[in-house]
This record gives sequence, structure tokens and C-alpha cells, in this order.
Amino acid sequence: MTVLTGRTALVTGASRGIGRAIAERLAADGALVAVHYGSNETAARATVAAIEQAGGQAFAVRADLAETAELAALFAGLRDGLAGRPLDILVNNAAVIDYTGTIEGATPEAFDRLFAVNVRAPLFIVQRALQLMPDGSRIVNVSSGVTWFATPDVVYGMSKGALNVLTRSLAHTQGKRGITVNTVSPGITETDMNTWLAESPEAARGVANMVALGRHGQPADIADAVAFFASDDGRWVTGQTLEVNGGLWLGPPTP
Repeated sequence: MTVLTGRTALVTGASRGIGRAIAERLAADGALVAVHYGSNETAARATVAAIEQAGGQAFAVRADLAETAELAALFAGLRDGLAGRPLDILVNNAAVIDYTGTIEGATPEAFDRLFAVNVRAPLFIVQRALQLMPDGSRIVNVSSGVTWFATPDVVYGMSKGALNVLTRSLAHTQGKRGITVNTVSPGITETDMNTWLAESPEAARGVANMVALGRHGQPADIADAVAFFASDDGRWVTGQTLEVNGGLWLGPPTP
């Protein structure tokens, strides 16, 4: 498909996992994609190479999203790569998790870093990106199912809840420009954050038993949902959170 031909996109945290899958899908749909990474240049270059080998267009941009000062470098690289073109699609995907961020183990330092990447960075990326985005553009925030089911990692869940609030507020304020803003909320998905899914067949079976469709998620499952919001098909949907989780915890397993 080439439904995004002529459009451009910035995907944060796009060197691996869900972010890479999103970048590859948007590029396959025709967009020129800016592949953001924080520190793993090798992985980012591999993502760009994979996109180009598949016939797409992409370039890498680096910034440590824990540092507000580095946003200037992110947007300088973005402008260079866009070469005068506007930014049509922004996907705030980059995030970090700290499994010690429980009510017992949370520290101010870990809290600050997690909120810096997961909440502060998306806010100020949007603030800058809106100056480059024409009317009718798309913003997609990648949240998490931990906003509606409880886990011990309270700090991470709080950060993702804040992202959901950001989506609703932006959808309201940017509607006058025809800019849609939506959230994709992945269920239990096989990524670097959830390496246990690949390492433990027993754990993977346990997840499958909680999911109506009988399996945990893959990055491409999430990327396809993002692609819908980024396309013209999503033109009349804004301010929404889409749970992409295969039917997680809909009820007890059926016989």
C-alpha cells in the first residue's frame, strides 16, 4: 500500500521493538520516516537500512529524551532530513520502564528519569512539532494497558496515564486545525521490555490463557493500529484510546 505517499513521519524510540515496527509500517505505506533513537545507533541504522531495502525512505535522528536540552538537536536533525518538507505524522513511542518503581522501591531519581522520558519529552516534542505540522496532521501516542489494569510498577503506570491525558487535551485543542490525536495502548507484547515472553514458554502460555485470541502481541500488531490512525481512514477519530491487546482479561478462559 502507498496510502501515505508524500507524507512524512517522526517515530520516537524507533530503533527496536514496537517503534521499529511502526517505522517500517509507515514507510511501507509510503511515508518518509525519521527514525529516532536515544543511544543505540547501530540498531537505528539497521532500521533505516531495512526500510530502504524494502523500498522505503528513512533517516535516523538521535536525542536522549531524558534531557530537555537535546530536543534542539532532535529537531535540527529532523529539519535536515525533511529538507523543507512539513511533518505530517508524529508518533510518541519512546519510553523507559523501571521495575523497581513500586510503592516500596520508587526513588525520586528513578521517578524523575521515567517521567522525563515518558511524559515530559512527548509534551515538549509535540510543542515543537506543531510548528512543523500542517492542518490535518496526525499525532499518535503509544501508551500501555497498565493504565487500566494494576501492576506493581506504579511509577510506569502513572506515566502512561499522564500520556492518555495528554492525548485527550491535545485532541480538544488541536481539533480546530483538523489534527487528530489518539492513543494506541498495547497489551502484553513481545519487546525488549518483555523479554520473558520469549525466554519462558510457560510464561507465554500463561499470557495466552488470559487473552481471548490466545497469544501475546507482536510489534507488528501495534504498528498496524498506529497506521490506521496515521492514514486518512482515521480522519474522524480523535481523542480516543485503542486497546490493542487481543482481548486481554475479557473473562475466565472458555472450555
